[in-house]
Amino acid sequence: MSKKAWNVAVVGALGLVGREMTKTLEQRDFPVADFRPLDIAENEGTDVTFKGKSYKSLTANKANFEDIDIAIFSAGAGASLELAPQAVEMGAVVVDNSSAWRMNPECPLVVPEVNPHDLNWHSGIIANPNCSTIQMVVALKPLHDFSRIKRIVVSTYQSASGAGKFGIDDLIDQTKAFAEGSDPPPARKFHHGLAGNLIPHIDVFQDGDYTKEEWKMVHETQKIMGDEDIRVTATCVRVPVPVSHSESVNIETEKKITVEKARELLEGAPGVVVIDDPANEKYPMPREAADTDPVFVGRIREDFSIENGLNLWIVADNVRKGAALNAVQIAEQLVVDELVRVP
Repeated sequence: MSKKAWNVAVVGALGLVGREMTKTLEQRDFPVADFRPLDIAENEGTDVTFKGKSYKSLTANKANFEDIDIAIFSAGAGASLELAPQAVEMGAVVVDNSSAWRMNPECPLVVPEVNPHDLNWHSGIIANPNCSTIQMVVALKPLHDFSRIKRIVVSTYQSASGAGKFGIDDLIDQTKAFAEGSDPPPARKFHHGLAGNLIPHIDVFQDGDYTKEEWKMVHETQKIMGDEDIRVTATCVRVPVPVSHSESVNIETEKKITVEKARELLEGAPGVVVIDDPANEKYPMPREAADTDPVFVGRIREDFSIENGLNLWIVADNVRKGAALNAVQIAEQLVVDELVRVP
């Protein structure tokens, strides 16, 4: 990585993902010259610790992007649509974690293990994909490179933390109520109570009665993989797990990939850890994946219903690899490729 240090802002620094971004920058020893936590005006002055030093949170506005080189956003789509162009105007390169810019044809949608080359055409804003899409494409990329994937069928099991801190609070409060035999409090973040339940409804319903989350997985996968002809269908489900998303993924490839070859490809892939020993009951699980960096893959097996099919089970920490880590890895790649500049 470059020896030069950079002025870095984290926008939404006091949120669940923003705090994880700050922690990840520190843990990975990103070359930071000046660190600037930005958040809503009501939180101005709140202390944020980075590398042992306390910083006062400032209001996220155009003036506070002055002299910032890289701005990592986790502030929601509405705030990003307003503030990201202002940050770029002030000279910063933006890595945005919201859905605001993902399908904008002028903005790269990047997972560093999959399509780092797309950073070369950024115009100041780089989009961080949806958490569920990130972990899936990290696992599928080595298989796709060996034999093009024609079709993907994915069912997700998404944790409460996908809805932020209030999502986790909802799950904890409801679970405590069930354990105590009392009536659970009303859901604040989800469409229904999550404790002891599954909710096949993430984000709003759109065309064909698919949710926005499901359509994200379709369109983002095609954009990241650079192949609009990959057919993708998704069912996204919220589950009563605090952290880490899990996915059951079925793929159909142009030529056969044996289970043995799939394991070999995945074991050599960046960012992937294979845990696939069913005889000894070893496979990826969300509790073990929490607070870790890799995308874990297991239950690799042939789909006997089609000629060239595979089933996989994919698990990753959605707050870390699905959001904060991927954003920081994008920033790292920008530094390595000397792309920290607004064209």
